[in-house]
Amino acid sequence: MVDAHPYSKLTPDLVLSAVETIGFEPDARIFSLNSYENRVYQVGLHSGGSIVVKFYRPERWTAKQIMEEHRFAQELMELEIPVIAPLRISGSSTLAVFEGFQLAAFPLFLGRPPELDNLDNLLVMGRFVARIHAVGAMTNFLERAELSIDRFAVQSREFLLSNNFIPEDLIAAYDSLSADLINRVEQRFSEHGQLTMMRIHGDCHPGNILWKDDTPNFIDFDDTIMGPAMQDLWMMLSGDRNQRQSQLLELVEGYNEFHDFRVSELSLVESLRTLRIMNYSAWLARRWEDSAFPKSFPWFNTQRYWSEHILELREQLAALDEPPLELIY
Repeated sequence: MVDAHPYSKLTPDLVLSAVETIGFEPDARIFSLNSYENRVYQVGLHSGGSIVVKFYRPERWTAKQIMEEHRFAQELMELEIPVIAPLRISGSSTLAVFEGFQLAAFPLFLGRPPELDNLDNLLVMGRFVARIHAVGAMTNFLERAELSIDRFAVQSREFLLSNNFIPEDLIAAYDSLSADLINRVEQRFSEHGQLTMMRIHGDCHPGNILWKDDTPNFIDFDDTIMGPAMQDLWMMLSGDRNQRQSQLLELVEGYNEFHDFRVSELSLVESLRTLRIMNYSAWLARRWEDSAFPKSFPWFNTQRYWSEHILELREQLAALDEPPLELIY
């Protein structure tokens, strides 16, 4: 018999008990928040208000890696950069362990998704991401992962091909196409030369930004890594080439106010997009035994999904040969 997933033990009673052990008095109001990699709950308190409690996915990060995430967020917060950093619990620590789960608590913060089709908002985003990077460049992570082709693409490809996820009639196409993509990305990275790696957010998509009072507030540093600055910037660009060019100018104008934008990294945008696409499909596959994933992503692992994924990869192969965006004023 296959063992149940560890999250199956995460009952409301266990959540409330965990909250009590870290020094809070819950009032039994529990709301599950939109999170798949971890389990995140809004928990009401007898004293009024609520906190957000995050139960880290077992065996994903070590305690040392999580503490580096926490210290980075706290460092940014202490410098008045708007990030939602973990609260101190269990004495002076920000990390606790209860019934085998590593957990942290955060203040509840309410905001709305950023409207990145508004060029003024992109100017603001550029300023705040630059402030994060200016701090991130001051020292390096010792425990966190580093962005690499091997981690995001090679290992993703190998996992999918060796675990019977891809339909048999599409394996040859995926095998050949994914190998070509990896070769092309390796070529683009080689042409760029040595990357300047720094501590970055790592997953700076609009879902991890809460907009309030004309300010972006950054949440969920769960994927913080050592990586190039462009990894935190390219996902803010969307639309056709002309639209992305206009957006880029605003983003860079704001960014340059607090940190030097590396123009050379524009050549890596499509390579970084490729790594994210390949990693995302493998991420879903690696989590498929977690019951939350089949329920939340019913379209994954179907014939249609893999056909469309291969088409997306073909389009990405073509995009890698297009000239990069330029800073044309």
